[in-house]
Amino acid sequence: MKVAIQGIPGSFHHQVALNCFGEGTEILGFRTFEEVARCVSSNACDFGVLAIENSIAGAILPNYELIDRHELTIKDEYYLPISHNLMCLKGQSIDQIEEVRSHPMALLQCKKFFESHPHIKLVDDIDTASVAKRIRDEKLKRVAAIASTTAARIYALDILASDIQTVKDNFTRFIILQKPLLELGFLKPNKASIKVTVKNEKGILAKLLSKISEFDLDLSKIQSIPVIDKPWEYAFFVDLQFEEYDRYQAAMRAIRDNYGQVKVFGEYTNRK
Repeated sequence: MKVAIQGIPGSFHHQVALNCFGEGTEILGFRTFEEVARCVSSNACDFGVLAIENSIAGAILPNYELIDRHELTIKDEYYLPISHNLMCLKGQSIDQIEEVRSHPMALLQCKKFFESHPHIKLVDDIDTASVAKRIRDEKLKRVAAIASTTAARIYALDILASDIQTVKDNFTRFIILQKPLLELGFLKPNKASIKVTVKNEKGILAKLLSKISEFDLDLSKIQSIPVIDKPWEYAFFVDLQFEEYDRYQAAMRAIRDNYGQVKVFGEYTNRK
């Protein structure tokens, strides 16, 4: 089995892949989320792992667009508790650190910690674990990374401070992507991710939300995005939870008939 991730060993995507598929899985690391989606879409791998939202920083909207454009399906979801740790080459103190590099979202989640260390410059980078690896490979002194304890172990770095994220109860929701399946088979989903492109009518969103409520669906997330070729028209990425699959299907038919186009990204089990 091959699983595509954004990042390298020690990244949070890497940890999710191991947790979901096991140590024996062949994990393919890519630099960007686009490459992960392309790998799944081209059948170069069986599954992809993609971060979709964080309990602090919110949704990663471009990744919704990737799912849509590459015609992928959400197989499952996984909630990973996020622990951010400050790490550097051995033998240094935090007072000696001049620069911290990490993924922009990791820096955002640790912003309050660095208010107590104004001498440290924060620099956006591509990935948490890749910075840790670069520090080891290039023997970078006075530079630190924000990454997982797994990254510190893999790249033999000292942890200067643990759990430096502002909100300790910090989770990132990841989705497992695959090529679309023709049928559900034995699966009993209770959650769905959909895209609704609504008609350009006054009050259409309020009507859509009322229809969702009418069918006893729990709307757990909604994000809007402009329709590129239709100015002032919007599509909505929606996560729905339900107890009765038949009522969910009836709701989808009602939405298609009355409010706009519906594209189902995935029907799966709620893991929260």
